[in-house]
This record gives sequence, C-alpha cells and structure tokens, in this order.
Amino acid sequence: MVKICCIGAGYVGGPTMAVIALKCPAIEVVVVDISVVRIAAWNSDQLPIYEPGLDEVVKQCRGRNLFFSTDIEKHVSEADIIFVSVNTPTKTRGLGAGKAADLTYWESAARMIADVSKSDKIVVEKSTVPVKTAEAIEKILMHNSKGINYQILSNPEFLAEGTAIEDLFKPDRVLIGGRETPDGQKAVKALKDVYAHWVPEDRIITTNLWSAELSKLAANAFLAQRISSVNAISALCEATGADVTEVAYSVGRDSRIGPKFLNASVGFGGSCFQKDILNLVYICECNGLPEVAHYWKQVIKINDYQKSRFVNRVVSSMFNTVSGKKIAVLGFAFKKDTGDTRETPAIDVCKGLLGDKATVSIYDPQVTEDQIQRDLAMNKFDWDHPIHLQPMSPTAVKQVRVTWDAYEATKGAHGVCILTEWDEFKTLDYQRIYDNMQKPAFVFDGRNIVNVDKLREIGFIVYSIGKPLDAWLKDMPAIA
Repeated sequence: MVKICCIGAGYVGGPTMAVIALKCPAIEVVVVDISVVRIAAWNSDQLPIYEPGLDEVVKQCRGRNLFFSTDIEKHVSEADIIFVSVNTPTKTRGLGAGKAADLTYWESAARMIADVSKSDKIVVEKSTVPVKTAEAIEKILMHNSKGINYQILSNPEFLAEGTAIEDLFKPDRVLIGGRETPDGQKAVKALKDVYAHWVPEDRIITTNLWSAELSKLAANAFLAQRISSVNAISALCEATGADVTEVAYSVGRDSRIGPKFLNASVGFGGSCFQKDILNLVYICECNGLPEVAHYWKQVIKINDYQKSRFVNRVVSSMFNTVSGKKIAVLGFAFKKDTGDTRETPAIDVCKGLLGDKATVSIYDPQVTEDQIQRDLAMNKFDWDHPIHLQPMSPTAVKQVRVTWDAYEATKGAHGVCILTEWDEFKTLDYQRIYDNMQKPAFVFDGRNIVNVDKLREIGFIVYSIGKPLDAWLKDMPAIA
C-alpha cells in the first residue's frame, strides 16, 4: 500500500489530499500540521476552510484512508511520497524584503524529513516556490542523507479558490517536473500513477524541475496581467465615455484572447498573484534581467493604482470629504465563494477611507469580524506568516463596525462600496437600502454587478468601474 503524507493542512494541502484519498482508495493519505487547532478543525464538522464540495469529500474518506494528525515525524517516516505544502510567504526583512519568498518553513520541513526518514522518499514540492528551490532542498537532503535516496519533484497546484474541488476533479493539466535521470524519471512515473487514477493521460504533463517551478509563477503572472490590462483600459473608458464591459466582450470574442479574466474590477487579490509576481520580479533581478523585472512589476503597479483610483473616486464624489461619514462596505473576501481575505482589495480600500476619517461598516457573508479587524491592523505581507508571529490581539480599528446583514451595514450610510461579487448583492432590495440612507445616496460598484439604470431610477448616484460616468460624477474631479 502506497503511503502519502502531506506536510501543511492549508488551502492547498487539505483539499488536494482529500481528493487523492477519494480517487485512490488503495492509498493511505495523512495530512500533518504543527497547528493543533487546525488539525482539530479538519477532524471536526467545521472544517478550517470554506470550499464548495470539500465537506462531502472529506466526510467520505476521513477515517477510512484519509487522516489528519499532528504527529508529523511518525507519518513522515512511514510515507513513500511526501508532499510539502507549507507557507512560502514574502520576506518582510533582510535580503530581498518585500519581494523574495521566505523559505524558512520549507527548509525546516526538509531538515525534518532528513532527520526522521529511514527509507527512500519521493519529496514533492506543492507550495508555490521560487525557481531552483528544488536544488536547495536537494542539497539539504543529500547532505543529511545517511544513505537514503531522495527524489525531488515539483508538482505545482493550479487551484482557484471557490472551485478548488472542481479543479482537482477535472484539472486542465497536472504538471510534474523531475530530474532527467533514471531515478528521477522513476519518481515522476510513481506520482503520475497516482494522478492517473482519475486524470486522463494527456492532461498529465511531465517536464524538467525548473520548467515546472517556473510554469506556476508564469501562469499566475499571465492571469494577473490580464486583470491589470482590463483595469488599465477601464480608466480610459471612464475618461472617454466607453463601456469597459462592451470593450472586454469585443476583445474576448477573439479566439486568440478568449473571454476569461477580462472583468474590470477594483483590483485582484488572493494569496498568490501579488506574491508570485514579486517573486518573479526578484528572480529576474537576481539573474541580471532588470527590464523583465520592470515589465512584470507594472502588473502590480496598475493593480495598486486601480485601488487608489477607486478610493479617490469615492472621496471626490462626496464633496471631497468622507470625514465622519458612514460608508458601507459590502464584501471583504477577495472574491465570491471563499472566506479568504488574503491581499483582498477591500483592505486597501478600507484603509484609504479610514485614512480620510470615514466610519466604515462592513458586511461579508463568509468573513468574521475578528478576521476583518486583524486584516485592517496588519502590515503588508504579515498575513502569510504564522499567527504567533503576527501582532498580538490587534487593536481593533475604532471606526470599523462589522455587521451580519447588508441592510444593517447600509443603514444611515452616505455611500455603499461593493467590493466582492457575492451573488446575494445582486438581489438585495436596493429601494429599501436607499430609503434608509443619507441623501444624496451613492453606490460605488467595484465589481460591476448591479443594474446601474435600475439604481439610478431609485435615486442613487452610481459609479461603476469603466462605465460612462454619472452626470454628478462628471462635475467632480476624479483625482482630488
């Protein structure tokens, strides 16, 4: 019986291993983590992450061939294949701070594997890592090998939050990178055989180690670039009276371009895009390619510009001040169908409004008040480091209230900012919201999900990203 152990029970490790266990009943899968709280949650009815379909998969396999444990060393030493999906946050200090990936957790995992292993192992990189990480890991394992053979594989994940289970069931591709030696190829085949239980052969791509590592960073950079491209065009649309939805639709009909990832918005978020691009930028700089680094950096610059442009629009529309005014924020997660707030544009928008002394009232169907307060009190990049390294009990931001109801959040507000495209925001009773707001009542739609004409009929002044401007907004300077 093949035994698989995964170090790290987060957004990647948990769902991936649950699906492997479901699809390969003959394989024993154990997910280990140092966090007792997190493992307890995986063993309970309230899983630590929200992902459609995940509950059913876990409940089907848990206790049969899927286990969650804090006994890391025991399970690592028994495993044949070890997946490592620990955090690779952006460094906050030292060499490469603000760009380079911090491989502290990776390295300690590698050293632990070397310490406890008594038999040959295949070690699989699952976290997004900088190119050539495999080489560093290999060196650590080889120098501590005690005669044991290690093969390092890169098997990056291409999951999108909110559809992770679907992505695992029917992946576009599974990428496995390994050494081009007989032993390396044997290891690649062993992992390929696991995926072949449910993934068609032609969707399993095998490459060399470096190609696999770089493909993940490149894929995320290309996706983020599309969002920044359409967001850049959205600013031009507002200036010229064009409609970004129409422009994006026309562009997306070109079969070479395709329609996905062309929705203009307040900006991209999530744990990967910014982190991976910064990482790519750093690798380019380290390899003497400043022009390439500069090119990819622009993707993040446009994203930051889009968020500050949104805040400027809110403030300038309201007579150039939001001081003491209640602003309702609908949606805090970085996209719908997930409770994840990592790098969500809502953080920068809220901080911008708070910086102008607004009172902010937030509603998100999946994000807790504790999480929101923590996000608003945290420094950039802190979110990706373990909780005990984050600021203790962040001082709650006084001007922020978190409610559990959209109508409560908007009551008495001067303006409403929609920052996540939750389906329920499309069907709210906007007449009721309007009646309970201060006048003039503003809606700033950061996700282009509301029916603009309908809202204007009710009496709202509406700003939608990349759409022809409301007459009211035309008279107000966009940049204060």
